[in-house]
Amino acid sequence: MTGRLSGKTAIVTGGTQGIGLAIVRLFIAEGACVVVVARSAPGEDLTRELGQDRCIFREGDVTLEDTARLTVAEAIARFGSLDVLVNNAGIDWTGDLIGATLSDFERVLAVNLLGPFLMLREAACAMRKEGGSIVNVTSRTASVGVPTMSLYSASKGALASLTRAAAVEWAPLGIRVNAVAPGLTDTPLARAWFDQQAEPESFRRGVEATIPQRRLATPEDVAAAVLFLASDDSRHVTGVTLAVDGGYTAQ
Repeated sequence: MTGRLSGKTAIVTGGTQGIGLAIVRLFIAEGACVVVVARSAPGEDLTRELGQDRCIFREGDVTLEDTARLTVAEAIARFGSLDVLVNNAGIDWTGDLIGATLSDFERVLAVNLLGPFLMLREAACAMRKEGGSIVNVTSRTASVGVPTMSLYSASKGALASLTRAAAVEWAPLGIRVNAVAPGLTDTPLARAWFDQQAEPESFRRGVEATIPQRRLATPEDVAAAVLFLASDDSRHVTGVTLAVDGGYTAQ
């Protein structure tokens, strides 16, 4: 099979829905073998669609060291190498900063920063001889202030900083580390948020009006950017954050 990831093995965290699932589907279409990490196993329909010969699932919590260690070991044992890591798993948080609790912040940081750190550290140990590509999924909120999203913003901003530092430190090893920063994306989570509003359609139109391209991203838009950074098309690119937000953070 030919493709931009032909012969490569990838790990994708949070890969059973939304942006993560779009990444997994695109990677498989481009020839990769993929290990998907998720907190719960997918349904049989998804397993059958993706094909067990090229895609396997590991139930795990990314905030635990054993999840990173066992996932990397399984990727190498099953497919022979580890070439790409996509740190996509994350949780949202919205609320009044004054009312935020220590446990709120610890939970957000654990999933959105500690989890990626554990995965990228373990992946780098496996990649240090042959090189590889790591892509962290951050957010538009890593670059701009958005009311009620302070804790989430802080976690994603820290991940963007970790991306830059790791890229410079690991460049001599042939390991590239980049990030993709999605804007608002048309996922089930976003649609549920719209549905909670008093007038969902008008609220959505108002949100879209803040985006220069006047639309939300699709999961496939984000997946395409991740593919570029994961593949050899970006072989001289490291330490960057690629915004996929329709121009939102360029304003």
